[in-house]
Order: sequence, then structure tokens, then C-alpha cells
Amino acid sequence: MEILQEIKRLSHIEKLKVMEALWKDLSGEEEKYDSPAWHEDALKETEKRMNSGIEEVVDWDIAKKNLRKNFE
Repeated sequence: MEILQEIKRLSHIEKLKVMEALWKDLSGEEEKYDSPAWHEDALKETEKRMNSGIEEVVDWDIAKKNLRKNFE
């Protein structure tokens, strides 16, 4: 894929700028995209676990650290 080769040549900062531009473009048209049905099911299941005390809210920075530990 030609575009992939072009992306590989970009600096880290340039890649982040491209990623931000893509995200801005895609998120500006969110009404055009339908979430898959399983998203609603997953949200309901999470809400059920939250209400029953099984699931707990974790600070995002802590969650990232915990996730990174799983992949080291």
C-alpha cells in the first residue's frame, strides 16, 4: 500500500499531526456512522456490573499503567 510507505517516512510529530487530522475529520461526521449492535449490549453489561459492585471506575492514568504491565 503506497500510503503506508509514505506514513513510515514521516517523523513522529508528523504522524501525530496526521492522526489528529484524521480523528478530527472522522469525529466531525459521527452521525454518519452507526455503532454496531454489540456496543449497546456491552454498555448495558458494564452498567450492570457497575451497579452490582463487580466493576469499578479506575483513573485513566492508572488504567493505562495497568494495561501496559499486561503487555510488557
